[in-house]
Amino acid sequence: MALSATVHLFAVQLADIDRAVYQDLELRLARHPSETAEFMLTRLLAYCLEYQEGIAFTEGVAAVDEPAVLVRDLTGRITAWIEVGAPDADRLHRGSKHAGRAAVYTHRDPVNVLAQFAGRKIHRAEAIPLYTFERGFVDSAAKAIERRNTVTLSVTERQLYLDLNGSSFSTAIERHAIA
Repeated sequence: MALSATVHLFAVQLADIDRAVYQDLELRLARHPSETAEFMLTRLLAYCLEYQEGIAFTEGVAAVDEPAVLVRDLTGRITAWIEVGAPDADRLHRGSKHAGRAAVYTHRDPVNVLAQFAGRKIHRAEAIPLYTFERGFVDSAAKAIERRNTVTLSVTERQLYLDLNGSSFSTAIERHAIA
């Protein structure tokens, strides 16, 4: 019998001062049995840091031809393709061609993620940012995840402040060029 996804609830107070985005969100994330807590937290962070009208989670690690997060306009056209982790270069290439904008958020070592893109054809690679967090931030914060979560996330001057179920964490958001 196949294992089913575990649903995690997140009540998020988002204050992204850098982008003037202030929102209260009630989010349900289905965590696939093969998905790590670190990957799920990075999906949540990517969603919040990219938050805008039309944003949605996909099936995460179970999504074959979709990114972890995407943004659609009112016509249903994909306008932003947001990958998480260490996506395949071919999938990132297709996503960049398909959407108006692409980005990658990773909890992994950026040197290794960038190395897998080296020499690979990625559409508009120079325009795709790779966002990372300080070493240990995601690993530490992921340990505080429960089935029901209360989150306060603030961003100012590319510094992220996270309160997750009463535990506080902070990190710089680093931007790396893919090409």
